[in-house]
Amino acid sequence: MPAYWPIRNFDDAARREFVIEKLLLLRSQLAKLVPRKSEDTLLLCTWNIRDFDSDKFGYGLRLPESFHYIAEILNAFDLIAVQEVNRDLQPLEKLISFIGPNYDYILTDTTEGTGGNGERLAYVYDRRKVRFRKIAGEVVLPSKRGQSAPTQFSRTPFVTAWQAGWFKFNLCSVHIYYGADTGPKLKRRIAEIEALAKFFKERQAKEPGDYFLLGDFNIVDLAHPTMEALTKHGFQLPQGIKGDQIKRSGSNMAQDKFYDQIVLRPSDKRLEIGQSGVLNFRESIFTDEDFKIYKSHIPVDKLKNKTGAKALAEYRKWLTWQMSDHYPLWVQLKVDFTTAYLESLKPGRQMLAIEENKPA
Repeated sequence: MPAYWPIRNFDDAARREFVIEKLLLLRSQLAKLVPRKSEDTLLLCTWNIRDFDSDKFGYGLRLPESFHYIAEILNAFDLIAVQEVNRDLQPLEKLISFIGPNYDYILTDTTEGTGGNGERLAYVYDRRKVRFRKIAGEVVLPSKRGQSAPTQFSRTPFVTAWQAGWFKFNLCSVHIYYGADTGPKLKRRIAEIEALAKFFKERQAKEPGDYFLLGDFNIVDLAHPTMEALTKHGFQLPQGIKGDQIKRSGSNMAQDKFYDQIVLRPSDKRLEIGQSGVLNFRESIFTDEDFKIYKSHIPVDKLKNKTGAKALAEYRKWLTWQMSDHYPLWVQLKVDFTTAYLESLKPGRQMLAIEENKPA
């Protein structure tokens, strides 16, 4: 359970009451959209939490309630890949303390250079539900004999090994280069995605297992070459995320882009995919109606000479540095394989397995 006691320290009683009401709305939204945690499922999430939390763009640091809202969202999931954590770890440590005592995190060093933007990739996880299998590394593309060294990723992907219940799996969190919508920079984005997918296709051939890629791929839509770069190497979208059965919304603020993805190359046939979705937190918090509450917190230079629709647009931009310009994307995995295991112990099944594994 998240820590709510810091709300008592709000000096303004009206503000405290407002934040409590917003938290109740957010909790109600989460309860309707996200399945309850259970022993036989894993709730896996990815979220690019914009520029957490440096103020290098001049929109101000996050307000106390923003930490509570983010903590409430993260607490709804068992394992979360987080992108855009910054060099200073104090905000992350504060956030973890708000999420609750059972949560921990692991993360990369900062990625240097212009493309790296000083970012870290992190995994936040509930220790009661998922176990880190002590394998972690950043993906560096190998050189091949007789060829020049390949161009490396702008932000190094972060691969880790986990276990939840019966299910052992590998995750790779990414924040792919964006560049531009057309031309050489788009080609570079596609090349990064394809290089990553090909790397893990080859890795799976050497080290069998289930591999998930998740994070901010900057994918335009599900029919775009950015998506094809993933699927051509055998990575699949869980059915609910793919949107064949339900209409999928994008993960950007306008919900018309599909930047964030969770894809997998399945190996364990016992794994079942459950529900999935995108959490539009603005249905509960930082709504347009809340502009009047937060207008005084927006830097004066950002609102200068802006009224009406222009002022509202600036508020919508400002709130992306309070929460994010991305919405969380999540999927439910059914990881209790007890029934399948017991079935496999039946004498007839054992004999069938022996027959199937006989050499030709």
